Amino acid sequence: MKRFLPLLLLIPVVCFAEDKHVFKGEIQRFDPSFDKLVAPDATIEVLAEGFKWSEGPTWFDGSVVFSDVPENTVYQWKEGDKAAKVFLQPSGSPEMKLEGFGEPGSNGLGTDADGNLVLCQHGYRRLARFAPGKDPKFVTIADKYDGKRFTSPNDLAFRKNGDVYFTDPPYGHLLRNESPTKEIPFNGIYRVTKAGEVSLMSKEVPWPNGIAFAPDEKTLYIAVSSPNTSHILAFDVKEDGSITNKRMFFDTTPMHEAKVVGSCDGLKTDKDGNVWATVPGGLMVLSSAGKKLGYIQTNEPTGNCCWGDDGSTLYITSNMFLIRVKTQTKGTWFPQG
Repeated sequence: MKRFLPLLLLIPVVCFAEDKHVFKGEIQRFDPSFDKLVAPDATIEVLAEGFKWSEGPTWFDGSVVFSDVPENTVYQWKEGDKAAKVFLQPSGSPEMKLEGFGEPGSNGLGTDADGNLVLCQHGYRRLARFAPGKDPKFVTIADKYDGKRFTSPNDLAFRKNGDVYFTDPPYGHLLRNESPTKEIPFNGIYRVTKAGEVSLMSKEVPWPNGIAFAPDEKTLYIAVSSPNTSHILAFDVKEDGSITNKRMFFDTTPMHEAKVVGSCDGLKTDKDGNVWATVPGGLMVLSSAGKKLGYIQTNEPTGNCCWGDDGSTLYITSNMFLIRVKTQTKGTWFPQG
């Protein structure tokens, strides 16, 4: 059988930021089925730039909002804007610079089924809901497990029943696992019900990061970003919402060995169960079986992604850039409005 050759179409995009940092990206194709997901003439668009570390985008109120974690700021970008605008500052801690935290701001953002913006707040060490027009601006959803404060909530994923699952690694702390203010001895994956009940899903993942459900919610994906390597795990989701059968879904060890910049971080799924996951050097598109279909190569450490517009546009936070790619599919979790 004739082997399908990757790199059939490479469409470079170059953009100069204020500090002369150059964005160079291209779309690589590993499997013919990728053409059904991203058109052969699709391009990478640079929408905004100049951030310290862009992260955790979500579609909210007809726009994409995303975190600059070290700068303790959430930015907003709308179609037609020439630059992103400050939306929330501070976003994740009471102070712009918080002692003991290298990354005090919000990280992962999400929009729930009611259209509320939900934030993983490093400095506040909690999951919170944005309350526009009110004081305080944030309502705590969860900030403790078993009477102890979370470490630095990182990313979140919603289920149709209103439960929110989130990861709680130590990335926000300067000393990570050795931080003297770390109260929980492990790094956990948690669930918060709509009634506010917090339960531990797993403490067996040392460095949990991005999180996403398959469209049928029977599989939960977790990105793992340890100091020297990274990979993506899959869990089965039981009827009661607990998770089991931890297994390797995609291993990026070869990319780390090749010195590709970045790590596994945020990820999302589409309506057909494909996984759109940030990996070293960009974003990999994987089938539900873990097969490589395509690669949005940014040549940058790449934090996270979200679906926006009508649910078919993929917005990506990549180091100091906000970029997007128009697709021919739709995201699994896409809040309207």
